[in-house]
Amino acid sequence: MNEAIGQILPLALVVALSPVPIIAIVLMLATPRARANGVAFLVGWLAGLTIVGVIVLLISGAIDPSDDGGPATWVSILVLVLGLALVGLAFKQWRGRPRGDEEAPLPKWMTTIDSFKPAKALGFGVLLSSVNPKNLMLTVAASAAIAGTGIDPAQETIALAIFILIGTLGVGAPVVMYLVLGERSRKLLDGVKSWMAANNTVIMAVITLVIGVKLVGDGIAGL
Repeated sequence: MNEAIGQILPLALVVALSPVPIIAIVLMLATPRARANGVAFLVGWLAGLTIVGVIVLLISGAIDPSDDGGPATWVSILVLVLGLALVGLAFKQWRGRPRGDEEAPLPKWMTTIDSFKPAKALGFGVLLSSVNPKNLMLTVAASAAIAGTGIDPAQETIALAIFILIGTLGVGAPVVMYLVLGERSRKLLDGVKSWMAANNTVIMAVITLVIGVKLVGDGIAGL
């Protein structure tokens, strides 16, 4: 299981540092329904990561591993494809980075966060964790990596839970901070939002490129 955990840690950290979900949760925590919406978004986020991870593990469980005891060929191919996709995404992010004092554009739906109710916040939590292309690819890659190590189902579950826990730190920390400190957390959270909006496009492009290249290497090595 240690091998599985070692492979998923960098992937989970990139999921945790996703800028759009962090900015979204900070904006939600500034609304009148901050407590309810923040918790609902967090639950949706956890559900999204869990759904994708469990589906990949279930599919992998129905496919035989390679004869030599190593990762199945389909796992290596999937990891290679996901790695190439992440490299492409990294270049796209880099080309779209803010220049000079320019601010990174935020999704239009963020302007409607004030009107969100818990059900909608929960839905967006699911969407941003499981349908967002980058997070989807990273979660699939992590689950495939877990499956490729050949550990038993109980250990797979533990490894996936660790991935989900680490991948939730980015959106979970602001919610916990707000629940503990209330309005006293506002200045710090606003600072985090501003920094993420201004700098994280470049940082995420670099990190995504590094992870993508790693996955390409892992995929090629497994073939």
